[in-house]
Amino acid sequence: MLDPNLLRKDLSVVVQGLARRGLAFDTERFNDLEARRKAVQVETENLQARRNAISKLIGQKKSKGEDASAEMAESQQIPAQLKKLEDDLAQIQKELADWLMTLPNLPHASTPEGADSDDNVEVRRWIPGAKDADGNPAPLSFEPKDHVALGEPFGLDFETARKLSGSRFVLLRSQIARLHRALAQYMLDLQTSEHGYSECYTPYIVNSATLFGTGQLPKFKDDMFWVTKGGQGLDAPEGEEAGASDELYLISTSEITLTGTVRDEILPQADLPLRLTAHTPCFRSEAGSGGRDVRGMIRQHQFDKVEMVQITHPDQSYEALEQMVGHAETVLQRLGLPYRVMALCTGDMGFSAAKTYDLEVWLPAQNTWREISSVSNCEAFQARRLQARFRPEKGKPEYVHTLNGSGLAVGRALVAVIENYQQEDGSIVVPEVLRPYMGGVERLA
Repeated sequence: MLDPNLLRKDLSVVVQGLARRGLAFDTERFNDLEARRKAVQVETENLQARRNAISKLIGQKKSKGEDASAEMAESQQIPAQLKKLEDDLAQIQKELADWLMTLPNLPHASTPEGADSDDNVEVRRWIPGAKDADGNPAPLSFEPKDHVALGEPFGLDFETARKLSGSRFVLLRSQIARLHRALAQYMLDLQTSEHGYSECYTPYIVNSATLFGTGQLPKFKDDMFWVTKGGQGLDAPEGEEAGASDELYLISTSEITLTGTVRDEILPQADLPLRLTAHTPCFRSEAGSGGRDVRGMIRQHQFDKVEMVQITHPDQSYEALEQMVGHAETVLQRLGLPYRVMALCTGDMGFSAAKTYDLEVWLPAQNTWREISSVSNCEAFQARRLQARFRPEKGKPEYVHTLNGSGLAVGRALVAVIENYQQEDGSIVVPEVLRPYMGGVERLA
């Protein structure tokens, strides 16, 4: 959520920041809300002062034996008047908060300006082998197959998944299932043993408050899968009241649950930074995706991801952002997969992010780069919604900064390994770092 104090103290910063994202801020609406809020607060303060004055006057009259019935009658009306003003103020504040919940984060000054993905800026690329004239990985010496054709003989099964669940699902069998598991285990081991993340196992179902906190709600409700049981949500434990009014959702990323762990918390400064990771399935309805990436595993309703989250001191979040990008890069380098790092422009950046880097892996069959990780600094945007703070050595609690990133998307990593390690005879070489997880298997053949 945007900082209400910034709106009141320097509205132009908000207006200009949202304009960089292609959004026009309704200053007239905000000024009207502020005028109403101030009027109610002034009236409340005046009424409180009148209440105090009347109380004093009643005491003075009673001490002199004078009639104070008029003042007492007026005094008895004030609580109801104050309650109405309190309700009016709460309604104004709710209207402002509900509106702010729909507005994205302000971009960091270093975020490139642009309208869409065409305006993203390449930061660097890493290619372990030969390059072509355009600086991309040199083409294979034979006509490459895509991951669907390559993977089907080894257990990549879309037809059965379609029978079970519909389109945009996959069933992995045998060697492909094991390779998929090997990738996830390797990523988790790397993030925990070398990069200092604490492994977590999180719920796959969350309540709406958690999703409001991380920014998925209210804007992206139609991109989520909702969970119901008999139309009433899940049953409450015995002795607890069922929360039928609270909607439940399947997580679209474990960023939601990992970041949500600090909701309504005040952390000791000494505990920062928190580094958390989890391997979970992710569920996305992909509303609005149209006919893109219908073939294969690139865009699925269910996929696995190893997520990285850091909760940091505000002064350290941009250092942490670069660090997290490096953590994702390490996975790709150890797997020997060509990739490039892109700084997303203001028009292509996610709702909660102030700055984002995408890592794009090379897919020979498509002859192009495809996103495999997205790493973002959300600054205090999510923390305000979550009420996640830390207690500095001196002064009042402050909001933490939250960062998240894929380390990596497991399904897309599987696609990249299959296509980049394919051989002319249709076999697939297993990257060396994955062989211990594959029982020493060096090749799928």
